[in-house]
Amino acid sequence: MLDISTGKVVRVIALAREFGPDNGRLRDYISGLNVDEQVSLVACMWIGRESFMADELEDALATARAERTAPTEDYLTGIPELASFLEDGMDALGINVADEEDRLRERG
Repeated sequence: MLDISTGKVVRVIALAREFGPDNGRLRDYISGLNVDEQVSLVACMWIGRESFMADELEDALATARAERTAPTEDYLTGIPELASFLEDGMDALGINVADEEDRLRERG
């Protein structure tokens, strides 16, 4: 199970789409997440990129935790397809982001 709310993942997706993956707002947002949330974000991205399959979530989480050498915001903001990979990862895990995206748009 991911240790990050759907709303936070959707916020990362929205920031990456609106401002591009390598922007200060996205970098600041990711750096403000706790370690468990950052690990979950990386694991979700890896599942969306098909480095791991959805049924390998626990392995993806363990690998993300073990391989934390650089700041997570540096790693993730260097991935041009970040938003798509996160959305695909959430979809593979059976988590629908559409409702949360609609709520975010209504607030924005």
